[in-house]
Amino acid sequence: MLDVCLLGTGGMMPLPNRWLTSLMTRFNGSSLVIDCGEGTQIAVKEKGWSFKPIDIMCFTHYHADHISGLPGMLLTMGNAQRTEPLIMIGPKGLERVVNALRTIAPELPFPIEYRELTQPEETILQNGYQITAFKVNHNILCYGYTIEIPRAGQFLVERAQALGIPKQCWNRLQKGMTIEENGKRYTPDMVMGPARKGIKVTYCTDTRPTSSIVNHASMADLFICEGMYAEKEKEEKAKQYKHMTFYEAARLAREADVSRLWLTHFSPSLVRGEEYMDQVRKIFSKALLGKDGKTIELDFE
Repeated sequence: MLDVCLLGTGGMMPLPNRWLTSLMTRFNGSSLVIDCGEGTQIAVKEKGWSFKPIDIMCFTHYHADHISGLPGMLLTMGNAQRTEPLIMIGPKGLERVVNALRTIAPELPFPIEYRELTQPEETILQNGYQITAFKVNHNILCYGYTIEIPRAGQFLVERAQALGIPKQCWNRLQKGMTIEENGKRYTPDMVMGPARKGIKVTYCTDTRPTSSIVNHASMADLFICEGMYAEKEKEEKAKQYKHMTFYEAARLAREADVSRLWLTHFSPSLVRGEEYMDQVRKIFSKALLGKDGKTIELDFE
């Protein structure tokens, strides 16, 4: 099961009831955060989730509304007695940007390991997450992320019995281990069926529509996409500053054939987003307006 929470849904500046952009997921005791705008640590507190299990932080890009909450977040994680390494993933320049922000948070009880993205697409396996970063189209270098929880095939009991594999080996084979037992070698492919559908979430903000988004969001259980503007008269502004409208996000969701769409990263001027959702749902019926604290539990089929 993967828990997904939109901690903040605002773009540019926080509002009294809308923190800046951030997402948090939880899987098998490990938490992952994408972006860390101002107020992120308050949003985590409001949600009632814990700081200590945050093992991975990903950044789409280095505009302030996506990373300005990092120093406080790191200090709060330190105060939660975290000592395990923290993995940070982001575009080139990540270590330089984080070290600059850490001028006001220089001492932490845990080390930071940096994974700087240099290719148009990169995949990182960490703590059960399969994280794929892919370039999008903003006015600075920016990445979207697909988070997947792979699911192995079924254990084929009859095949294991037919091959005479001792029962004490079955559990380890299910976990993907190769075993030497009584002079014989057993491998997982001998007793495991084909991989089954896992869980998939795609997240992207601050971009124009791109084919890379459609490709990486294809068949996602949840597609979280920026909808900076909803007003028709702001379409040209979206193009000028390389953001998206509600309707462009809905078209991407339809093309990618996702299970559901959550809109996020709203302009401060957008205060009644729900008024535009009927038009959005004419394009993609399973679209929902994101809001701070919006949460879903995604499970395997």
